[in-house]
Amino acid sequence: MTQQSILGTHSRDPAPLDLAAALRRCAAGDGASLRAIYDAEAPRMVGVALRLLRRRDLAEEAVHDTFLKVWASAAMFDEARGDPRAWIYTILRNRSLSILRGEARTDLVDDFEPMGMASDDESPEEAMSRLSDAGALKHCLGRLDPERREAVLLAYVQGLTHGEIAGRMQIPLGTIKSWIRRSLMALKDCLA
Repeated sequence: MTQQSILGTHSRDPAPLDLAAALRRCAAGDGASLRAIYDAEAPRMVGVALRLLRRRDLAEEAVHDTFLKVWASAAMFDEARGDPRAWIYTILRNRSLSILRGEARTDLVDDFEPMGMASDDESPEEAMSRLSDAGALKHCLGRLDPERREAVLLAYVQGLTHGEIAGRMQIPLGTIKSWIRRSLMALKDCLA
């Protein structure tokens, strides 16, 4: 007797999902395809994010945000350039790393004064001017080079990515990353 005859003609495992086809359908606005991708990949994605973030709530947030990005960007996926699963997990990894950076920046200073919600029209210098004159953070920010201070404020007040800051300031991405990293170390030393 064959295993198939013992188990019957119906397999309990559903056919593997064609992720590339599902992404094409998502790009066309098919919400059921996004759900199919979610059902197929979300449990594994939570595990991957959990290994990076070490907290289940943050891992679930990363997966949720990843699916929002997949839905919004499915048309950008090009099967000729790579594997659909790798594309999805790259989005997850990037989102998880962004969450890690966000968590780290809340630990930067103890006396951080809320700057309020900045509008896109407000310049980083205007946001800095809203800090009280006596605040240590304002004092330390004032010691930074103006371009570097602008990069830090764009990242942490307006929430721009390093790439967005590089584009806005017309400065190479590597330089922006270096400026922000060094400026944060200078701020930490100044506030210590």
